[in-house]
Amino acid sequence: MKRIFSHPLVALAAGLCLRLFFVFKFPANSGDTVLYDQMATNWLKHHVYAMEVFGQITPVDLRMPGYPAFLAVIYAITGRTGADARFDVMVTQAFADLLTCVLIASLAATLSLMVNERGPAGRVFSAALWLAALCPFTANYAAVPLTEIFATFFTAAALLPLCLLAGRPRNNGWLFIKKNWRFLNNFAYLAALAAFLVGVGTLFRPEAPLLLVAGWIVLGIVLVSQHEAKRWVLTVAGMGLVCAIPLVPWAVRNAVTLHEVQFLAPKNSNLPGELVPYGFMSWEKTWLYRLRDVYLVPWKLNDEAIRVDDIPARAFDTAEERDRVAAILEPYNNDLTLTPEEDRAFGELARQRTARHPLRTYLWLPLARAVTMWFTPRIELIPVSGTVFPLRQSWQDDKIDQSVTVGLFLLNIAYIALAIWGVLRLWRRSSVVRPAVAVLVVFIVLRTAFLTTLETPEPRYVLVCFPAIVALAAQVFARPDQPTRDN
Repeated sequence: MKRIFSHPLVALAAGLCLRLFFVFKFPANSGDTVLYDQMATNWLKHHVYAMEVFGQITPVDLRMPGYPAFLAVIYAITGRTGADARFDVMVTQAFADLLTCVLIASLAATLSLMVNERGPAGRVFSAALWLAALCPFTANYAAVPLTEIFATFFTAAALLPLCLLAGRPRNNGWLFIKKNWRFLNNFAYLAALAAFLVGVGTLFRPEAPLLLVAGWIVLGIVLVSQHEAKRWVLTVAGMGLVCAIPLVPWAVRNAVTLHEVQFLAPKNSNLPGELVPYGFMSWEKTWLYRLRDVYLVPWKLNDEAIRVDDIPARAFDTAEERDRVAAILEPYNNDLTLTPEEDRAFGELARQRTARHPLRTYLWLPLARAVTMWFTPRIELIPVSGTVFPLRQSWQDDKIDQSVTVGLFLLNIAYIALAIWGVLRLWRRSSVVRPAVAVLVVFIVLRTAFLTTLETPEPRYVLVCFPAIVALAAQVFARPDQPTRDN
């Protein structure tokens, strides 16, 4: 049985079954699904990257073109579009996610080999493959048309050369690479490969370059400590240029079609001429940190009425402030359109709340968003309420519902705890692997810090960090007596 379960195909078969379970049992849609579908369909049928705005096909840059391109390819192959092609899209994503599992396992094995190049890394590879294949948090996104599957794929793919690159200046070369892939032992090749993969990943998610920034920070510390600051500057410049190569066609298209040089999708997803509610978003940042509040307030903007009774009490410091919000919302609720005057009123409220409690806006609420995004049961795509407290009442209302919620919550904590354990274990065992571990940790911290600045803190956004989480967690399963290598 041990030999059977250590075989990679068994783990991949189990992972495929889990993903197909979500595909057949819990297929899901998202608000972004409609956007991606329209862009892909118009791209395929009309050869224009566009959406339908007031009945007119209008070129837009609301989203990066990677995922719509994927959908357009599936639509072209199957001859179906939209909901008719949804099953083909989900099955393809399931197999793509299995490739991500293999990349994660390879990353985990690479970290293990950095500790001892001649030591057996198969145990860590197998553990990581099982942890990745059976992770329900990433697996269930195969069943929804969103970018998560490809964002995690390119993150895992880029982390491999980036971790090797970070450790390369302190090492004469990796024996386990020299045997078969000598070009990957070359500093310049590693830098170019990592940057190019990040560039391609940026076509799916515009914040992907944060991965490069994490690598640059660690590489800078290593190279500057070795008195090679010039080499670091040249490396950063070269990687930046290579990363931009996959984005050039997108920037050219934006310059020609929309008359703007835009390498990334705009931060605010607004249509041409549409009001960007900066004041409203600033007000949200003074109180919002939970996903459930996003459904009640920001996602209703310009679409549904926003009732002041649905807004959490922490959004008001005084009864007078609550009355002011109600007065602003009254005319909005009549026509369901936020006017510039109403937006400015929300902006003034945000400035006053921030002036009274600056730490609340700039420290405590971002920390609360980070905790909420990381420590969550992650039940967004399955029909579970996510209600845990009060414990007795929730148990009496629906035992299965609460059991699933608590189980997924504890499983999420287990993955994070194993990752922390893996970091500590690798850090103690060898100084050679520390730059690679630092890349993973800095990436997780940077991405989390960035996500806390968003108006809608969705827990799914941290799933892009799970390749790093799983690769680190697998180190716990390495043999404790495995010899180490130190410089």
